[in-house]
Amino acid sequence: MNQKNRLDHGSASNNSTNHGSTHGSTMVEKILAAKSGKKRVAPGNLVNTKVDLALGNDITAPVAIKEFERFGVDKVFDPEKIVLVPDHFTPNKDIASAEQALLIRQFAQKYKIKHYYEIGRMGIEHALLPEQGLVRPGEVIIGADSHTCTYGALGAFATGVGSTDLAAAMVIGEAWFKVPSTLRFEFRGQLPRWVGGKDLILYTIGQIGVSGARYRAMEFAGSAISNLSVDGRLTMANMAIEAGGKCGYVQPDQVTFDYLKGRVTGPYEAVYSDDDAVYEQIFSFDVSDLEPQIAFPPSPDRVRPVSEAEGIELQQVVIGSCTNGRIEDLRIAAAVIKNKRVHPAVRMLVIPATQQIYRQALEEGLLTTFIDAEAVVSTPTCGPCLGGHMGILASGEKALATTNRNFVGRMGHPQSEVFLSGPAVAAASAVAGKIVHPEEVAR
Repeated sequence: MNQKNRLDHGSASNNSTNHGSTHGSTMVEKILAAKSGKKRVAPGNLVNTKVDLALGNDITAPVAIKEFERFGVDKVFDPEKIVLVPDHFTPNKDIASAEQALLIRQFAQKYKIKHYYEIGRMGIEHALLPEQGLVRPGEVIIGADSHTCTYGALGAFATGVGSTDLAAAMVIGEAWFKVPSTLRFEFRGQLPRWVGGKDLILYTIGQIGVSGARYRAMEFAGSAISNLSVDGRLTMANMAIEAGGKCGYVQPDQVTFDYLKGRVTGPYEAVYSDDDAVYEQIFSFDVSDLEPQIAFPPSPDRVRPVSEAEGIELQQVVIGSCTNGRIEDLRIAAAVIKNKRVHPAVRMLVIPATQQIYRQALEEGLLTTFIDAEAVVSTPTCGPCLGGHMGILASGEKALATTNRNFVGRMGHPQSEVFLSGPAVAAASAVAGKIVHPEEVAR
């Protein structure tokens, strides 16, 4: 049966232009209003907001730093609210990447940036910041990286900006936005085995397309989300940008607070959408029968159930990235591949997203499981996700990855192909040498 027919995905529309004072506000509207000193904002309003955290990495921060220096100022707005993480081309792959990393290292030293994370203490930025307790509900977080939207999983307004916007924020601690309208996605039903946050977001992108949420906020809700771990929620918010979203978010609940306990110091205030908030559109999905999802190249919205992808031969499998390199992802992959071997025609790369995750995976024996299966385990890095280094594909090769993008040439040669999946399918497919349902391997 066709997947789209089997799943209930009806929707109801609301016109956000009718967002009058008699209606409630969404979480994003409330946060932007509070941070811009206004009682209320509506979609389409332009606002100037205070920034609680400004992030840059080894690709984007050097551009911002050069702009910062052009301003002729002698200090940053707050050395405790700037985060610099060298994670894309690190450990440095060549002289050019070493110079990039040196530039942000020197900037961090000069301006006494508290949250600078050097090799050995770092991680992939969008896994590292939540882990280190730097993300709080109700905050405005910007980053010169499109996947900054990840932090909405913890109830923040988080979005990517350009390097020049980052430079300005480092000077004045502010950023401007057009208030986005909000799309609400309600996921109901109990998730089947091997189906998680990656499958939910891939399915969603497949339904609405890569521009279906262009400059909208994506609110994820429903019983399936309530039962989803923070790791799964982070995965979903991470890929909001793949639907064109300005941000993606889950409203804070007990799962959120349990995750933040022991990580976050200082007070924070959770913000929630009103019951009578106006949404541009509401989507409702019954995910009880959802299969694991696969995004076919060359776009994240070319999504099909794994049953329609089985048999595609692979040369490489990558498990990691800011999307699926967390401890839950490694546990799932290890459970599938335990006491098995990677197919002799396949290279399997496993990249824990942070040093802390690496250590935890080591202590739990997960890394031993991967190494026994003849996979390669890497230090934390974005690495192959963006074709940066390690795991570059040659012409004609196919990879299955738990990363977030599969554009032409994303992981190497423009005539290579990248398929996207969750960690269970990726691990099972590494064993089979072709795309398969996890049940085919983990019986």
